[in-house]
Amino acid sequence: MPGVLSIGVIGLGVMGQRMLARLAGHARLRVTQVWDENPEVLAQALAHYPLLRAATSAEALLEEPGLHGVYIATPPGSHLPLTERAFDAGLAVLCEKPLTTDFEAAKASIARIQREQRRAAVNYSLASSTGLAALQLAFGVGARRTLGTLQEVRIEARFSAWPRPWQSGAGRWLSQRGEGGFTREVLSHFVFVLQRVLGPAEVVTSRVTWPDDGVSAETGLEAELLAGGVPVTIRAGIGGDRADDNRMWWRAAEGEIELKDWFGVTQQRQGERVQSLGDADMLRMTGMTDQLSHWAAMLEGHSHSLPGFAEALAVQQTIERLLRGTD
Repeated sequence: MPGVLSIGVIGLGVMGQRMLARLAGHARLRVTQVWDENPEVLAQALAHYPLLRAATSAEALLEEPGLHGVYIATPPGSHLPLTERAFDAGLAVLCEKPLTTDFEAAKASIARIQREQRRAAVNYSLASSTGLAALQLAFGVGARRTLGTLQEVRIEARFSAWPRPWQSGAGRWLSQRGEGGFTREVLSHFVFVLQRVLGPAEVVTSRVTWPDDGVSAETGLEAELLAGGVPVTIRAGIGGDRADDNRMWWRAAEGEIELKDWFGVTQQRQGERVQSLGDADMLRMTGMTDQLSHWAAMLEGHSHSLPGFAEALAVQQTIERLLRGTD
């Protein structure tokens, strides 16, 4: 019977806390060591999960005997340095996105992964989703094209505020243009889906709206891309009275598939009623459960669907091209 896989978690902000909750009680993945630079946050996690042990530093956690892997949920600037130290310790890495804005450091890390056969992935939650599976079946390599030829893709996102209220504890970096912003944090998930299904995207035009202070992240983005010869439109921004929403709409000659509010997915053939592929909350739970199974497979050196560092870098290169703008 497969044994327990011991995980260390570095960074106990919003994403770190969510991962702790997801792993609590998991049959195989067990968090044993945690660390955060904020002592109060660390104390709160230990109070909530009394079986956890706190490391004295990120470096000490990575050197802890018995760990199989580490989840890195710190701000982006520390992702690659911590990854390199984890590789030095022989650990597999699951890292939060965005992977990095330092492309040369990312390329060096990818070269090391290939050279030393390291195990590493980036946490794009839609990688194990029903929506992505449906899109690959309809439009991916070798697809039967049951909905006909893909004609266009549209990505739309709206935020009443940024950072979103539940992200208030994530740190100032999330609201600043150096590493944060909704394009890196949210749109990157949909660019990942786009490129996994259709291949690399070319930015044709991009218009970014920036605050005048020279520091804050973008407030609006309108862009046109081409992916696999298919035109792609992005419209995203902050403001308004509506609740936050996101939508990715794939229109083909004989029907369409829509991803909505992350894990919701519907499919429609021309002349037929819209078909839901499952309850959104249930699809979310299924996707998250499948992701953990793929994480366990990665830790053991088996095949998995999690995005590797090279795929995550390709996503980030598209994201940074969008943010540079063309106008």
